[in-house]
Amino acid sequence: MTGSTDTGFFTARSLVTTAVCATAALALAGCGGKKQTGAVMAPSQVTTIGVNSYLWRASLDTLSFMPLLQSDSAGGVIVTDWYTNPKDPGERVKISVLILDQDLRADALKVTAVREVAQGGGWTPAPVQAATVQKLEDIILTRARDLRRNSMGG
Repeated sequence: MTGSTDTGFFTARSLVTTAVCATAALALAGCGGKKQTGAVMAPSQVTTIGVNSYLWRASLDTLSFMPLLQSDSAGGVIVTDWYTNPKDPGERVKISVLILDQDLRADALKVTAVREVAQGGGWTPAPVQAATVQKLEDIILTRARDLRRNSMGG
């Protein structure tokens, strides 16, 4: 007798469990598929290459006139070779860009510059104005923001 009572209990229990699971599945199925309305911003964090892709692309665009010595998108490092301006052959510059974060932020970018001047048949280190490095950072950040804005077609 107890066997038939237990079977009936488990059958009712199984039916209730199945009904609860089916209800939950239907409720969850209604959660997806909604389209967002209003303005959509491009993400500020894009990491398919290891670093923020807007900062990476903007850095390469900004330094495109200089020969590249090293570029590592996974580590966020760009190092140029020496660049000599044809209008001033007695001076050369080398730039390094380090992308420190995956977000598009001003503190996620570090630019350093080394400058040398021709003197006595060789190259001598010379100071780089802080405004020069700051200007390069500003150009890269502005370009990165433009790339982000344009990525959404607006």
